[in-house]
Order: sequence, then structure tokens, then C-alpha cells
Amino acid sequence: MSEQQNTEKGKKTNKKRAAAIVGVFAKHNFYSNGFTPEEFRTTLEDLGPTYVKIGQIMSSRTDMLPREYCQELEKLRSDVKPLSAEDARAVIEQESGKSIDALYREFRDEPLGSASIAQAHYGVLKDGTRVVTKVQRPGIADMMREDFVLLKKLAGMVSMSAEDEEGSEAVDLKGILEELEKVTWEELDFRVEADHTRMFRELCIEDETVVSCPKIIDELTTERILTMTYVDGYSVSHKERLIQDGYDCLEIGKALTNNYLHQVLDAGFFHGDPHQGNIMISSGVPCWIDFGMVGRLSDENIIAVQNLIFALVQEDAEALTNAALAMGTVHGKLNKARLMDDLEGISSRYMSAANLKDMDVGKLMTELTDLLNEHHISVSAEYTMMVRSLVTMEGVLEVLCPELDLFDFLREKLLSRAKENFDIKEKLTSSVESLAAGALRTAKLPGLATDVLRNLVKGRLKIGFEVTGYEEPLHVLINVIKNVMLAIFACVLFSGSCMLYSAQVTPMVDGMPLFALIGFAVSIALAIYSIKKLVKAAGKR
Repeated sequence: MSEQQNTEKGKKTNKKRAAAIVGVFAKHNFYSNGFTPEEFRTTLEDLGPTYVKIGQIMSSRTDMLPREYCQELEKLRSDVKPLSAEDARAVIEQESGKSIDALYREFRDEPLGSASIAQAHYGVLKDGTRVVTKVQRPGIADMMREDFVLLKKLAGMVSMSAEDEEGSEAVDLKGILEELEKVTWEELDFRVEADHTRMFRELCIEDETVVSCPKIIDELTTERILTMTYVDGYSVSHKERLIQDGYDCLEIGKALTNNYLHQVLDAGFFHGDPHQGNIMISSGVPCWIDFGMVGRLSDENIIAVQNLIFALVQEDAEALTNAALAMGTVHGKLNKARLMDDLEGISSRYMSAANLKDMDVGKLMTELTDLLNEHHISVSAEYTMMVRSLVTMEGVLEVLCPELDLFDFLREKLLSRAKENFDIKEKLTSSVESLAAGALRTAKLPGLATDVLRNLVKGRLKIGFEVTGYEEPLHVLINVIKNVMLAIFACVLFSGSCMLYSAQVTPMVDGMPLFALIGFAVSIALAIYSIKKLVKAAGKR
């Protein structure tokens, strides 16, 4: 077939696909009132597996879509019709350049699972290593590339909006599609997931007898196939089976929690989708799998999260506000006083003695990010993914070991880190001791005084005062400051005169620059005058 015929065939295919997409949009009556969250989900389902995958990616991006849309997209189904055994084998052989029999001692045609982009098969390599090979669906990359081109063309015809207290706000669907396209290309290149897995092992796995993850088989990993060691176990969701097998669910929960907090607060590299299906139990050891979606936090991000938690624990509204602002970008005019009041409300509600026992960290972080959005502060994608990951992780722990307090673990970790970074011998001077003693005395002030101080900090209370009996010391202090400034000015003037002298600036007097001579004279006179005054002031003391 000639190149021209191929081009014509491609155009006909695109037109046919475009007509099918438009037909689906028309079926859902998009031109009437735009897409509601439910209509958006069902539309993606009707468009097929490619769009289901797009929707699954979008479900975690509250920085791109309103939360109500993301929550609806979480309902998208993940199981799709599996590839035939012949197609799966063909992809492996094409990518590796070897036959299945040359690669595997055993290869099972029945897939372990099937999704929109790929499916997984169990195998045993020639050296006896038990593995899972993830196989990409043939033609899926080309199909998604064409679909994105068509979708971006159609994006201008579709309207989506989110309602808030201040009215309706349009959603930039075309911009969202462009961002999703970048994410999708990463998902289609299995080498990216392989790199994620290697990095996770290096940064987040400290002791494989406590928490583990698969190893990548490099020689059987390419853009379209991904091979890793097989995890012989079952999902953490099977709590009854764990108990029957004699495992302590609370200990497993503690190991997962410690490792997850290590990912977020130490490594700055965490599992982006830690749902029950991605956490296996193998011989009693939790094992993370599927690193297609990971999150990253810079050192600055981690510090901001730490500051946020410390401010919550201390119920410091001002520190909480500053930490929250460090997590996002302000768009438009910010009413900081109102933001501080709103954040104080959240802090007071969650940090009360009654609520601490049943602290829902995920809900707290979600409320905080929602509040920032209400104040037109857009939270970065890194924090958004962390919050979603945290919510998912807390859901896993709630089922596995509801008695475990995630917030308590978080607080203890941060306090432990603060102690490690504080050298008591070096930092604790006599002045700090005095300050600490003063603080202890202040803590005994009546509650009314505490309220007055709090209102003063918030700018709700104005105090007028007059200093009496200190006029003379203040007058002496002011004079000392003036004379010190004169002495500094004399030094600066003398230095400038030296530079003029070196530059031999005209006019000259007896071979010396006139301005330099004047500068020297004035600076010396000022220096003598200021020193005399300072000595005199010292004598008065």
C-alpha cells in the first residue's frame, strides 16, 4: 500500500473515530448544560478503555478538576476484556527478540489481571525466578495519541463548570487534556514505572523483613513490557485470612504506617495510589506493588508539611496560615485575616481533646486544601497527590487496624525528628533557660489574660500606653545611637576619600585631589566628635 493510500486510510479512520466521539457526546447531551460529574464519568465509560484510563488518572488530580468530578471518576471500572494469549505472547516476543520458550520455564496464558492499558501474566524464568510480566495492549499508544488529537479539537465544544460560594467557575478542559496527555505518555512507557520501582526500593525500603517491594528484571523490561519478581501473597484487604494465618493486623499496620511516613517525610518519594490492591502480604510482610503513580516532595515541600503539622499541634493560627500559604499559590487578592480565622476554626475543631482520639488525618488535610481553594489559593500537584494518597492510606488502615492512630504516629515522628536535630548542650544557654523559666511563669496567667493576648495577636485588641519615669535613660540611648551612626558615617567617608585619592581626581592641591582632602578632614573631625560623645555617655553610666 502506497504512502498516499496510508494517509487517506488514516484520515478516514480519524473521521470515523471523531464521528463516534461526537456521537457519544451527543448522546449525553453535552451541548445543553455541559457535563455534570456523573455524565462526565459515564461518557468516558462509553468512549472505551482508553478514556477509562484517562478518567482514572484525572480522579487523582484535584489540582486540575473540581473535587466533585474527581470523586465521581473514582467509580470508573478497571477490569476490561483481556488480551488473547496469542497477542500477549506476541508482544513479549517482539519486545525481547526471543521466543516465550527461550525466556520462560513456565508462562501462564491466563492473565492475573487485565486493565485498560495492559495486563499481567505469571511466569517462571529459566533460572527459576518467579516473575510477573506486564504486557501493553497492541496499538493502544497509537489509539490514545489519535484520540488526544481529536479530544483537544473537540474540547472547545464542551463546557464544564464548578459551583462555589462566589458563583460558577469555568473549567479549562483543553488545558486539562494537555496535562493528562503528558501523564499518559509516562504510563505508556513501562520504563518509567520500572525506574519508579527501582527508586522506591532504593529510597523507601530499609529492611525487607519489615516492608518490601518487587525487583525489576532489566532484561525483560522495555517500553511495552515490564517484568518484576512475583509477590507470593494476597491483598491486605483479606483481614480474616490474615488473622487465620496467625498474623497480627496491628503490627502489619504499624509497619505500613512507619514506612509510609518514611516515604513522605524522609524520602520525599511516595506511592501515589496505596489502595488495598497495591499492598500485598507475603509471609506476614507488607509488600508494595504497582508504581505507575508515584508522588514527589522537595525538601521545601517536606518542611512545609512539617510546619503545618507542628502548627496544628500547637494550635498556632498564624504559623498554620504561613505554612498553608507555603503550600500553594495565591490568585487574586487574599484576605489573610479571614483565612487565619477559618484555619483556626479547623484547628480548634480537630485538635480538641474529644476529637484527637478519633482524628481523621485524611479528612483534615482534605478540608485544609478545600479551604485554600475557597480562598483562591491553588495547591500544587505534589500536595494534592500527597493528600489523596494519605486519604487512601488511612482508608486501608481503618479496615486493617482501626485502633491505630495515624496522627499520633505522625506527631511522634516529627517530635522525634525535632529532638534529633536539637543539640541540647549547644543550644541551651543561660538566656534560653531564663526565657524558658519566664514562659513557665507566663503559663500560670489566668485564662482571661491568655484571651487578651490572643486577641492582641489577631489585631482584635488595641492597647495605648505611655512610658513614664524613663525619659533620661531613653534620651541617653537616643544620643548614643546618633553618635554611633556618625562614627559609621565617618568611616564610610574616610574610605571614600581613600578611593578618590587613589583615583587622582581633579582638581588637585599640592598633588593631592581636593575632594579627597576635604573628605579626610571631615571624616576625621566627625570621628573625633562622635568618639568624645560616646566616651562622655559612657562616663554618665
